[in-house]
Amino acid sequence: MTDPASAPRRVAVIGLGVMGGPIARHLGHAGHSLTLYNRTPKRIAHWREANPDIEVREANNAADAADGADVVITCVGNDDDLAEVVLGPQGVFTTLHAGGLFIDHTTVSARIARQIGVEARDKEIRCVDAPMTGAQAGAEAGTLTLMCGGRADAVAAATPVMSAYARRIVHIGKAGTGQATKMVNQLALAGVTAALAEAFRLAQAEHLDLDKVYEAISGGAAQSWQMDNRWHTMAQERFDFGFAIDWMRKDLGLALDEGRGLGLSFPVAALIDQLYADIQAMGGGRQDTSAILRRLPKRGVR
Repeated sequence: MTDPASAPRRVAVIGLGVMGGPIARHLGHAGHSLTLYNRTPKRIAHWREANPDIEVREANNAADAADGADVVITCVGNDDDLAEVVLGPQGVFTTLHAGGLFIDHTTVSARIARQIGVEARDKEIRCVDAPMTGAQAGAEAGTLTLMCGGRADAVAAATPVMSAYARRIVHIGKAGTGQATKMVNQLALAGVTAALAEAFRLAQAEHLDLDKVYEAISGGAAQSWQMDNRWHTMAQERFDFGFAIDWMRKDLGLALDEGRGLGLSFPVAALIDQLYADIQAMGGGRQDTSAILRRLPKRGVR
């Protein structure tokens, strides 16, 4: 007997970028009926070309995408983009029925997540803010981690759908707490990445065997995902992996703003943000965050 919680749904996906595109593919392969909308239509054309085995309906706007859907998933750019596609005159909430499920995977402010949560409650829509970690590779592999804010019943309803593309799903608390947790994650990630780059430059300046240094330090307290996945690519000066500096600066801006609103200051994150701004000025905005290495001098390096 089919579990109703895992039964195929009518799912609309809004936003087919580097994260939303793979999410839609996983949902299609899981047997859900898909409707797609992207403000740039050519992205849907490219998605169709890459996924000819998945039948989809293409919507004219966000309201059209949500009309008749059981679940709507958004993965767009920023607060303004999200407000437009959800709360605008042609937004999701104009047509998504009472009892429908709305899941947002955009990294945005906790403020807009809370606002959407209130609007959803008033319309009797179940709502989850669920920013992601795992980067593009995690989206492609279907192994994302999701940090969820919203009511327990909404997260419970969303979990079978999100399991098509996520390996870890954690309910943090009420609306907006998923976004706040993503800020915590990005502050921690920025600090680890910057410290790793400084350690790497010291190893180079001392003319150490970088492979042996990695072997020595990667098994102890200094070990991190960044070290395991970026030490060797930094040695090759390759920075075309994972999370782009442009996106990290957006996320750090959200965290710094949230901190100011709470009377907190994050001097380390503010400095790292400035270093990333320098790399953007060097034309490296689309490089991954380990490119912070480019901002550190190579003194002593042969």
